[in-house]
Amino acid sequence: MKQIIFIIVFVLSFGTLAFSLRRIFSFFRFTNKFHIGSIGKRISETLAVAIFQTKIFRRPVIGFFHALVFWGFCVILVGSLEMMIDGIAGTDKSLSFLGPLYKLFMFFGDVFAFIIAISILIFLFRRIFLHIKRFNGIEMLHKSHVDANIALTLILLLMISLLGMNIFSISISKENIGHIYPVSNAILGLIGKGEEDIFLFELCWWTHICLIFLFMNILPYSKHFHVFMSVPNVFLSRLSPLGKLPNMDDITKEVKSMMFPDLVVEAATDAPQEMKRFGVKDIEDVTWKNYLDSLSCTECGRCTSSCPANITGKKLSPRKLMIDMRARMKEKGKLMLKNGKTFSDNKSLLNDYISAEEIWACTTCNACAQECPVNINHPELIIYLRRYLVMEESAAPSGLNVMFTNIENNGAPWQFSPEDRLLWAKDFTINN
Repeated sequence: MKQIIFIIVFVLSFGTLAFSLRRIFSFFRFTNKFHIGSIGKRISETLAVAIFQTKIFRRPVIGFFHALVFWGFCVILVGSLEMMIDGIAGTDKSLSFLGPLYKLFMFFGDVFAFIIAISILIFLFRRIFLHIKRFNGIEMLHKSHVDANIALTLILLLMISLLGMNIFSISISKENIGHIYPVSNAILGLIGKGEEDIFLFELCWWTHICLIFLFMNILPYSKHFHVFMSVPNVFLSRLSPLGKLPNMDDITKEVKSMMFPDLVVEAATDAPQEMKRFGVKDIEDVTWKNYLDSLSCTECGRCTSSCPANITGKKLSPRKLMIDMRARMKEKGKLMLKNGKTFSDNKSLLNDYISAEEIWACTTCNACAQECPVNINHPELIIYLRRYLVMEESAAPSGLNVMFTNIENNGAPWQFSPEDRLLWAKDFTINN
């Protein structure tokens, strides 16, 4: 009966998760292409940033605790996998055939369960009582804070139930397995054995596995979706130096055709290409990597807290851009699924979600991208939004418009005739 009930719960949980993920990933079809290359460099970046958590340690104390939680989850996943195999197959300790390696995983899983529980209590204390500035902002609604507290509480309960399962497993086992679960064995020494330990083991076992299923189905609707998305996002992150902006292929082609007409050969029979929008106005104009960035955002606020524009009181918040992009895709994506990519609801990402004032406040210093622990590229989206305003709506700030006019008329940003360009050197003499 236990096996049948587990299989039913297992199928329902993963079926629900598949439905949620299918809805989210179906929105990628409405985005534009993004080139991927240099797999070797990507693996190296993933190991450094995602696995070894190098960016997290920019804030060493709290970063250390976060890294412990991440590494702990990686170890505990082995035990979770074993529970699922046992539940479906009706076995017990199905991975024990791994021998010493299995005991090593169980040992560190027990230790990390305790460490994660302590770390989560620290995180909850900071969020509830210390009122950390970077956790707040106009984009951080009340539900965002509730979401974070719920997720942290679920993780805490997961660790408590795991420790409880280990404690009562030692108690009811006919073998001496206390050395495999050092923390749980120490706790058992404090509370002692009881007649109800078999029932308590089953209670903790079911509580833990049901919490796993509940947590994984909450994640697609939570900011903690980065649990799934952060590692892939780091693997697919930009490898070019910070500050290097992507060119627009169509514009580059036009410039080359004007400057080097003899080198550009166009076939006379080429079919006319569909006109593309310059820059980004709405969600269908972003690349699929931009959208992946928004799904990977942890809402930690490290980007916004390091942004010089935000620090000096400007409206720009890099974190808000990611939250807005995610919200806009959620709003319009489901309508485009029903009505096609050309559907318009008379709203747009630019202006209705992100204002021109926000994007023009950016200094493109790339501090946000530098600090982001999952390698989100905020400035790229900002540049795309600016390009739309400049090239489609001619809505650049007045100072830039003057520069554009001078470049068009004089071939330089300055307001003087090209014939006068060398007057500054007229009194110079050349010594042989």
